[in-house]
Amino acid sequence: MNATSPQPVPKSTPGRPLRVLAVPIAFNEEKKIGSVLDRFNRPDVDEILVFDDGSTDGTADAIRARGIGTIRSEKKCGVGNAIRTVYRYGREHGFDVVVILAGNDKDRPQEIPRLLQPIRDDGYDLIQGSRYLPGGDYGNMPIYRRLATQFLHPLLFSLITRRRITDSTNGFRALRLSLLDDPRLDLDQSWLNQYELEPYLYFKAIRTGYKVKEVPVTKIYPAHELGYTKMKPFSGWWSILRPLFYLGLGLKK
Repeated sequence: MNATSPQPVPKSTPGRPLRVLAVPIAFNEEKKIGSVLDRFNRPDVDEILVFDDGSTDGTADAIRARGIGTIRSEKKCGVGNAIRTVYRYGREHGFDVVVILAGNDKDRPQEIPRLLQPIRDDGYDLIQGSRYLPGGDYGNMPIYRRLATQFLHPLLFSLITRRRITDSTNGFRALRLSLLDDPRLDLDQSWLNQYELEPYLYFKAIRTGYKVKEVPVTKIYPAHELGYTKMKPFSGWWSILRPLFYLGLGLKK
């Protein structure tokens, strides 16, 4: 991995405000990553980086033009690997909280304070964005995708975790990095390189007793001509579903 960014922030000290890193995950998003970065209210976080997962188009140029640093993989390794790398970077550079969001302009960076407020004020560990809570929005989503993300996956997730969840596949979330000190959470497993890591972490945070909460957010998919989604219909959905089967049946830790 290659990283270009401002100087590392100091390690956390008692009594100071939480240090927050925000990272959009991008792969070949030259048409959209600029819009993502332009939407940020910079004072909401301490640093913004983009994880570039081996892009082969002009993504790096669009990021560089806005003066934002990158963590770059030389080849595409998957969103799970990207998030794992970002968390490792955050811990090594003294951040307390990492906010992950999409690099294809589906999420709204100006809603980041909604995710941070429960962590800062109420001691929560993981805040999950939900497009299906009152105050959230999902735009003109195709019916098949809405059925899967609002009903099928959340129902299975809720049954297995024994807690009602409204949006279990949304990657827009904030995590207190100290949660990753718990040895019961093992993000370095090779089967978590793709979409599996996000539901895995959400599941484990709930089942191990951490303070977890959903907050309403917006998730609007871009127009088809800009690239609607890069998720493959069958392998992508199995990647999201299989952590529920593996963890629910005790096949993985």
